[in-house]
Amino acid sequence: MPPSSSKLNWSTVRFDKKAAQWWVKETSDPRHYEPDGLGILDPRQMTWVLDMLDPLREYGLSNEIIEAAFIPFQIQTVDKDELVKLARVAEHLLESEEMLFGLPNVKDGDKGAYADFLEHVMRLRVKFLNDNIKLEQKLTYEDIDEHVGDIRNQALIEGRDIHPLEEITDILDFVPEGHELPVDDEDDEAKPARRRPEDEIEDLPEADEKLSEDETMRWGDEEERGGEGGESSEGGESSGRSRKRR
Repeated sequence: MPPSSSKLNWSTVRFDKKAAQWWVKETSDPRHYEPDGLGILDPRQMTWVLDMLDPLREYGLSNEIIEAAFIPFQIQTVDKDELVKLARVAEHLLESEEMLFGLPNVKDGDKGAYADFLEHVMRLRVKFLNDNIKLEQKLTYEDIDEHVGDIRNQALIEGRDIHPLEEITDILDFVPEGHELPVDDEDDEAKPARRRPEDEIEDLPEADEKLSEDETMRWGDEEERGGEGGESSEGGESSGRSRKRR
């Protein structure tokens, strides 16, 4: 895959133990990817989000929009102070068997690929809810947009940043007040209770310990990938937890 003109080849990230979230500390392209308040999805969170999106496939979920919305990174090195350096890789998020971090593609801000993804998911969630809940008046895109906007405004008032995982699940968890999605009791009992990825993430070790591999942050032999990764191209088909989805 030919390299793009983007300077985004690497980033360093830190782990917020309390919130179980990864945040960007530095990037090779701060002009377009300002680190301040920029969160990134780790491999487990990325997989969890893709699983949450599955019910929207019959309503037109686009693999191309998903691929364009997230830039894939893989762990390159781990510093003593627990900062992790990520290298951009030329992989398709939906096709790769690797454990990849997904950085929201915010290069073009509110008119960019990540913003398009959020709008896409929001519109499909409206279709999903209208199809599965009996409402006197059909739900609209504006209803969810207003709900999400209220959450964002509250975060601004509290002086906190919204992590991408929160931003996406605020949409995917939305149900009109006073309503519930129908549940098949037999299917519900057969499935384990749905857990958010942060419920299972273990705390990082103390600073004097080596950052070790776990189910959330699996980086194999930590082979250095360098800065050779290019823009992830759009597209990619999918199916199953291996991340290949159709």
